[in-house]
Amino acid sequence: MRCPSGRENGGHDCECSMWNNSFSRKEETCVAKIIAVANQKGGVGKTTTAVNLSSCVAALGKKVLIVDLDPQGNTTTGYGIPKRSVEYGTYEVLIGRASAAQAIRHTEYRTDVIGSNTRLAGASLEMIDLPSREGRLRKALAEVQKDYDFIFIDCPPSLDLLTLNGLTACDSVLIPVQCEYYALEGLSELISTLKTIRKKYNPYLDIEGVVFTMFSVRYNLTLQVVEQVKKYFGNKVYQTTIPRSIRISEAPSYGQPINFYEPKGRGSEAYMDLAIEFVKNNRPHEPARRRTKGNSAPAEQKSALEQVKQGEA
Repeated sequence: MRCPSGRENGGHDCECSMWNNSFSRKEETCVAKIIAVANQKGGVGKTTTAVNLSSCVAALGKKVLIVDLDPQGNTTTGYGIPKRSVEYGTYEVLIGRASAAQAIRHTEYRTDVIGSNTRLAGASLEMIDLPSREGRLRKALAEVQKDYDFIFIDCPPSLDLLTLNGLTACDSVLIPVQCEYYALEGLSELISTLKTIRKKYNPYLDIEGVVFTMFSVRYNLTLQVVEQVKKYFGNKVYQTTIPRSIRISEAPSYGQPINFYEPKGRGSEAYMDLAIEFVKNNRPHEPARRRTKGNSAPAEQKSALEQVKQGEA
């Protein structure tokens, strides 16, 4: 099998190692940590994880906002919001017709939502000539960041200006991975993308964690993929795995996160365990930090980037 970076058999100089070199930033202002849920490969449970994890984190007493950055609007409907009812959503925020505060919808599930619909599909073209096009979401979320503990961004399963905005705005990326061979190829592409964005647009970008979805121990390939991913991401891999579950698949059609649709089910328990692990990894004494306008990375981060360059040499 290939390393997630795309290199045969991996190796110590693989670019994956950059994500195991965490660095600290000087804490300035306690604001919400922004987490992008992303994977360029579709069908891996990205939106399902974004909806259910954010809901379970909110159920633990945290103030949570989720931003639907996917024109399909599945996160929006997953929280029971009809896409046609979205007057101000992610599209309006990105092109400057509305502020993030104006676009926020409060739900009965303790989680606030900035929704989307098919209008968002045209945003990439409309933003091309706008100033700071890759940083528009980051700037918009800055005004509401102090009101939340965590802000999740559900990115589309593609690499375009929408995804670029999500990855530029976030502090870290949570990667859902389906346990199949092609998932490793998806990771290879994503790592390359994150590495580029970290260099050009977001020097603080880090990996929040990797979570296995649609997990089943009945398949040998599942165990092989798990072993391979753990080898290269180490403690970035969550101990919690999300099982295959009919109830998880049904919940979106009822416009409910899994912890409301079937509170005592296997899927709900798995996402609640993931939420507990997620919150534990983000201890109160390590809040998200407000980034400065400078483009230079801290000394600790530069050393990590230098290591990657050496690995490529």
